[in-house]
Amino acid sequence: MTFARKYWIVLIISGLATCAFAQDNHPHSTGTPTEHPHDAGDHPQTEQMSAGNAEADHSEGAHSPCGHSVSEEVEFNAGDNAVHHISDANAIHLWGNSYMPLPVILYAPGHGWTVSTTAAFDAHHHGNGEVTMDGYVLVHGNVMRIQNPQYAEGEVKVDDYTHKDTTIEGKSKTLYYAVINGQCNLLDTKTTFDGGLMGGGVTSFYDYSITRNVFTMLLTVLILFLVFRSVARTATKTHGHAPKGLQNFIEPFYTFIRDEVAKPNIGPKYEKYMPYLLSAFFFILGLNLIGQIPFFPGGANVTGNISITIVLALLTFVISTFSAKRHFWEHTLWMPGVPAVLKIFILTPIEILGIFLKPFTLLLRLFANITAGHIVILSFVSLIFIFGGAGKSMSGSITGIIASVPLSLFMMTLELLVAFLQAFIFTMLSATYIGTAIEEPHPHH
Repeated sequence: MTFARKYWIVLIISGLATCAFAQDNHPHSTGTPTEHPHDAGDHPQTEQMSAGNAEADHSEGAHSPCGHSVSEEVEFNAGDNAVHHISDANAIHLWGNSYMPLPVILYAPGHGWTVSTTAAFDAHHHGNGEVTMDGYVLVHGNVMRIQNPQYAEGEVKVDDYTHKDTTIEGKSKTLYYAVINGQCNLLDTKTTFDGGLMGGGVTSFYDYSITRNVFTMLLTVLILFLVFRSVARTATKTHGHAPKGLQNFIEPFYTFIRDEVAKPNIGPKYEKYMPYLLSAFFFILGLNLIGQIPFFPGGANVTGNISITIVLALLTFVISTFSAKRHFWEHTLWMPGVPAVLKIFILTPIEILGIFLKPFTLLLRLFANITAGHIVILSFVSLIFIFGGAGKSMSGSITGIIASVPLSLFMMTLELLVAFLQAFIFTMLSATYIGTAIEEPHPHH
């Protein structure tokens, strides 16, 4: 009976996951306009069209002068759907057309700061705002800015949002427009400062908002704080007695990190680095586990966001680098007993490269594994719409459900294992890098 109950609980959770992921199954474009199209000379900020023609184009599924409506029903694309669900957003989707508003903190040079919440956009279908706010709009749950200075102040009703693919300087871009009073107004996405490496760049505004990922991180930190505060109080009160309850659950993790990770890899000075190792382990584990929940307050792909893993890996890099002893630098930059020619042209460049490759492998491993797991689960859920022709075939949808549920169950179980495994691997490698940096020279026999 116990096994049967556990099986049905997992099955119910899997069904809820299927519903949650499938609830917003429209395809989304993943490109972002990183360059101002009017600089290229072929995309003006505002394109004129009559409201009557816009409505006719939308109803007939034809192109308007500024592309397709973002709300237009198009052929289901599993890849776009998966990327949309694992991406960050300025609002949290709850159910149907309901969204949890989050604080928005925006800055545009020459226009100053705008501080509010996403409720000001009156978000409804697919996370699209019905009004502007000081030139900003909400498209698919993400804040964008109208390039036309006419709408830089106040609130204006938006008729529709459109998008179209184009090529700018040899790069394929997806441009978004806000249709206001029959005019197509070109939109800017937020500045990303990646120089175009990840498809972003510097645009007309900066977004410092509390996004879905930031909200999830803050929630995870709060939960961890409350858990460890409770454990610390209990441990103080029951000092000398066997641990019970939550303390009994947490202590094995602490003991494992101390005895199996910190001591063997760092050595006698391990206690100095325990706070960081424990923080990294529980922070990553907490984010991984809350990301497993397919509905509010979970579902955010935080550790699958490369910006987050870069910061985590950078912390390990800074700690290990600034803790490094003279012995480490001698054997890295100028190895004793090795011919100078080999050191200058081969070994030293490789060792220097290795210093920067270590944190790179940390950030890439965590990012890739978590992202891949989420994409696979979403792909399995997409089988329902692929087999059912996006709702056209009931028998196909039922076949998709029969195939999707057990596969999703298997992947969610595997993801649960990966959540613990990736937290452990990140902590283990961090301890290894720190231990290598502070290692004392061994006496020669």
